[in-house]
Amino acid sequence: MSVVVIIGNPSPGGRTSRTGAAVGAAIAAARGEGEAEVIELATIAGGLFEWGNPAVAELTAKVAAADVIVATSPTFKATYSGLLKAFLDNYGNDALAGCKAVPVMLGAAPQHALAPEVHLRPLLVELGASVPSRGLYMLESQVDELDSVVAAWAEKATPLLLG
Repeated sequence: MSVVVIIGNPSPGGRTSRTGAAVGAAIAAARGEGEAEVIELATIAGGLFEWGNPAVAELTAKVAAADVIVATSPTFKATYSGLLKAFLDNYGNDALAGCKAVPVMLGAAPQHALAPEVHLRPLLVELGASVPSRGLYMLESQVDELDSVVAAWAEKATPLLLG
C-alpha cells in the first residue's frame, strides 16, 4: 500500500509542495501508513522531454504502482501546470488503472476553485485512475491554515479513498 504525491510546480519546495505533502500525509495517516512519498517534478523537468529517460521511467513506474496518487499543481491560466501534464503524458490510456487519485490545486483566486474537478480530474480518469472523492482547491491566502483546511477536506474524502 502506498501514497505518492506528484508535485507539478516548476519551483520545488513552495506552497504547492507543502499543500500536496499535507494531503498525502493525511491520506497515509488515514490508511495507517507512515509517510507519503513526494515527487517534485521540477527535479526531473529536463528529462520529461527525453523519451525513454531512465529517471522519468523510474518515477512513472513508481506512480503507476501506487495505491493512491495525489496529483498537485499550482493554477496556471485556470488549469494545471504544463510540467504536470508533461509527466502525465508518459502514460497511455488506462495506465493508472487500479490507482485512486486526488486532484489538488493551489491558486490565488477563488474563481478557479473548480479547476481540480473540471480540468485535472478528467485527465486522471482518462489515464484510468478512479477519483472517488472531491479534489482540493487551496487558496494561497489559506496556506497559513493548511492543517485545518486539509483536515476538513480529509474528514470527508478519506473514507471514500479507503473504501
